[in-house]
Amino acid sequence: MNFISTLLAAKGVDFAPIIAPVLEVINALLWPCIAIVGAVGTIYCVFLGIKISKADEQNSREKAKKDLIGAIIGFLIIFILIVALKIAMPILEEWVKAQIA
Repeated sequence: MNFISTLLAAKGVDFAPIIAPVLEVINALLWPCIAIVGAVGTIYCVFLGIKISKADEQNSREKAKKDLIGAIIGFLIIFILIVALKIAMPILEEWVKAQIA
Protein backbone atom coordinates (compact mmCIF):
# COMPACT_ATOMS: atom_id res chain seq x y z
CA MET A 1 0.00 0.00 0.00
CA ASN A 2 1.15 3.49 -0.68
CA PHE A 3 1.04 6.37 1.79
CA ILE A 4 -2.31 7.77 0.65
CA SER A 5 -4.07 4.41 0.83
CA THR A 6 -2.60 3.77 4.27
CA LEU A 7 -3.67 7.19 5.50
CA LEU A 8 -7.20 6.83 4.14
CA ALA A 9 -7.57 3.32 5.53
CA ALA A 10 -6.41 4.48 8.94
CA LYS A 11 -8.85 7.40 8.98
CA GLY A 12 -11.75 5.40 7.51
CA VAL A 13 -12.58 8.22 5.10
CA ASP A 14 -14.86 7.41 2.17
CA PHE A 15 -14.15 9.77 -0.72
CA ALA A 16 -16.38 7.94 -3.22
CA PRO A 17 -19.39 10.26 -2.71
CA ILE A 18 -17.14 13.26 -3.34
CA ILE A 19 -15.11 11.94 -6.26
CA ALA A 20 -18.00 10.40 -8.24
CA PRO A 21 -19.81 13.71 -8.95
CA VAL A 22 -16.52 15.44 -9.84
CA LEU A 23 -15.69 12.72 -12.37
CA GLU A 24 -19.23 12.90 -13.79
CA VAL A 25 -18.98 16.68 -14.25
CA ILE A 26 -15.59 16.40 -15.96
CA ASN A 27 -16.88 13.64 -18.20
CA ALA A 28 -20.03 15.62 -19.06
CA LEU A 29 -18.06 18.77 -19.93
CA LEU A 30 -15.62 17.13 -22.33
CA TRP A 31 -17.99 16.82 -25.34
CA PRO A 32 -19.18 20.44 -25.10
CA CYS A 33 -15.53 21.52 -24.80
CA ILE A 34 -14.72 19.65 -28.00
CA ALA A 35 -17.61 21.39 -29.77
CA ILE A 36 -16.63 24.83 -28.45
CA VAL A 37 -12.97 24.42 -29.40
CA GLY A 38 -13.97 23.21 -32.85
CA ALA A 39 -16.40 26.08 -33.42
CA VAL A 40 -14.12 28.81 -32.09
CA GLY A 41 -11.16 27.38 -33.98
CA THR A 42 -13.10 27.28 -37.23
CA ILE A 43 -14.43 30.82 -36.84
CA TYR A 44 -11.01 32.20 -35.92
CA CYS A 45 -9.29 30.42 -38.81
CA VAL A 46 -11.91 31.73 -41.25
CA PHE A 47 -11.35 35.23 -39.85
CA LEU A 48 -7.60 34.88 -40.35
CA GLY A 49 -8.15 33.52 -43.87
CA ILE A 50 -10.21 36.59 -44.70
CA LYS A 51 -7.48 38.74 -43.19
CA ILE A 52 -4.93 37.06 -45.50
CA SER A 53 -7.09 37.61 -48.55
CA LYS A 54 -7.67 41.29 -47.74
CA ALA A 55 -4.02 42.05 -46.97
CA ASP A 56 -2.56 44.56 -49.37
CA GLU A 57 1.07 44.45 -48.34
CA GLN A 58 3.32 41.41 -48.36
CA ASN A 59 4.36 41.98 -44.71
CA SER A 60 0.78 41.97 -43.43
CA ARG A 61 0.00 38.90 -45.53
CA GLU A 62 2.99 37.04 -44.07
CA LYS A 63 1.99 38.05 -40.52
CA ALA A 64 -1.58 36.85 -41.09
CA LYS A 65 -0.24 33.61 -42.57
CA LYS A 66 1.93 33.01 -39.50
CA ASP A 67 -1.03 33.79 -37.25
CA LEU A 68 -3.18 31.30 -39.17
CA ILE A 69 -0.57 28.55 -38.92
CA GLY A 70 -0.16 29.21 -35.20
CA ALA A 71 -3.92 29.17 -34.66
CA ILE A 72 -4.35 25.89 -36.52
CA ILE A 73 -1.54 24.24 -34.56
CA GLY A 74 -2.85 25.60 -31.26
CA PHE A 75 -6.42 24.49 -31.86
CA LEU A 76 -5.26 21.06 -33.02
CA ILE A 77 -3.22 20.61 -29.85
CA ILE A 78 -6.13 21.68 -27.65
CA PHE A 79 -8.52 19.41 -29.57
CA ILE A 80 -6.18 16.41 -29.34
CA LEU A 81 -5.66 16.93 -25.60
CA ILE A 82 -9.40 17.11 -24.93
CA VAL A 83 -10.02 13.95 -26.97
CA ALA A 84 -7.15 12.22 -25.14
CA LEU A 85 -8.69 13.20 -21.81
CA LYS A 86 -12.05 11.86 -23.00
CA ILE A 87 -10.40 8.57 -23.91
CA ALA A 88 -8.42 8.45 -20.65
CA MET A 89 -11.39 9.18 -18.36
CA PRO A 90 -12.31 5.50 -17.80
CA ILE A 91 -8.68 4.73 -16.99
CA LEU A 92 -8.52 7.66 -14.57
CA GLU A 93 -11.78 6.58 -12.92
CA GLU A 94 -10.42 3.08 -12.35
CA TRP A 95 -7.17 4.50 -10.97
CA VAL A 96 -9.06 6.73 -8.54
CA LYS A 97 -11.25 3.82 -7.44
CA ALA A 98 -8.13 1.70 -6.90
CA GLN A 99 -6.54 4.46 -4.79
CA ILE A 100 -9.65 4.77 -2.64
CA ALA A 101 -10.09 1.03 -2.12
